[in-house]
Amino acid sequence: MALLPVAEALARVLAEAKPLPAEDAPLAQAHGRVLALDLVALRTQPPDDVSAMDGYAARAADVKTTPARLALIGEVAAGRPLAGIVGPGEAARIFTGGVLPAGADTIVIQENTERDGDTVIVNAPSAPRRHVRARGLDFTKGDVLLPAGRRLSDRDLGLAAAMNHPRLGVHRVPRIAILATGDELVMPGTEPGPGEIVYSNGFALAALARHEGADVTDLGVVPDRLDATVAALRRARELDVDVLVTTGGASVGDYDLVQQALASEGLTLSFWKIALRPGKPMMHGRLGKLQVLGLPGNPVSSYVCAVLFLVPLIRRLAGRRDEIQPLESARLGRDLPANDERADYMRATLARAPDGSLLATALGPQDSSMMSSLAKSDALIVRNPHAPAAKAGEVCAILKLAL
Repeated sequence: MALLPVAEALARVLAEAKPLPAEDAPLAQAHGRVLALDLVALRTQPPDDVSAMDGYAARAADVKTTPARLALIGEVAAGRPLAGIVGPGEAARIFTGGVLPAGADTIVIQENTERDGDTVIVNAPSAPRRHVRARGLDFTKGDVLLPAGRRLSDRDLGLAAAMNHPRLGVHRVPRIAILATGDELVMPGTEPGPGEIVYSNGFALAALARHEGADVTDLGVVPDRLDATVAALRRARELDVDVLVTTGGASVGDYDLVQQALASEGLTLSFWKIALRPGKPMMHGRLGKLQVLGLPGNPVSSYVCAVLFLVPLIRRLAGRRDEIQPLESARLGRDLPANDERADYMRATLARAPDGSLLATALGPQDSSMMSSLAKSDALIVRNPHAPAAKAGEVCAILKLAL
């Protein structure tokens, strides 16, 4: 049976994934969340013509010819407008952010002035609207400044606050549960016994999911027993998570019980096994509204599958519109052999060549158990099925990995 192509597998994972419902979040807790609705300015900024400099508010006609002597009639500071009107031959001391007084139409910067008691001497002309920030220069009430689907940055939060929004309508954070299976797994800090290995997958997967904004619950490691695996699956369903990620137990060995446990709970299988290296035995299905991603047990396979499938799924559920990370171009830093029938995602480092071009150098060997090379990697070189041998310097496609 032909293996499912990566693109088709991803299409199936995302086919029924829809953005999660909206909820109100306090502004201070909205960083990294995704707007569910367009955000409209509730005010105009600045709300009045204001000074962009420290100096004097005056009439441009009075300072067209200099030196000019103007009578001071008051002072304007930010938040303290002048009640009076600046008339002919008059000026008001003003500070940055102060509202331009009625009658004035220019700001004379203080460097171009001298004080003589209640008189200011202007030594250089100032044209109309000079050093004046016009009302609405930044935005106007009713403007859509942050569109739905935008993941909110720190700068966006500053803008939302200036727009006068104390709370924001954002999509609910995706809830992810991670479950590992395997009698051979022990936790970090434990001295492994004969045949045992230190569990690592869940830590990388949880960090990756949290980096994408998900709320992650680690269900730990369960032994290779059907009853224990079924019990863990039921715990995940009780938690009402959106996605269950399993690692290990998705292959064809006698102790690979994840599929059997899922089937007993009513899994609708979408696919199992894809044309991917590393990650061929990946599985996807649904338990009611719960999406299930069954990742391989080999740590690199598990991580690569998470980058290719879990990350886009989290982004889609979170309401983002950039769920699929685009491939970028680089030049090969070393020769590569011809590829077989599976798409190959090769761990690689990135560097700049003397001419400024980006070089992607595949690490070797590419065994799917080798975490050290994954940690060194900046990107994955993406090779299509049956790609011919490639020489150093040829253009290749890369998928950058998150820092």
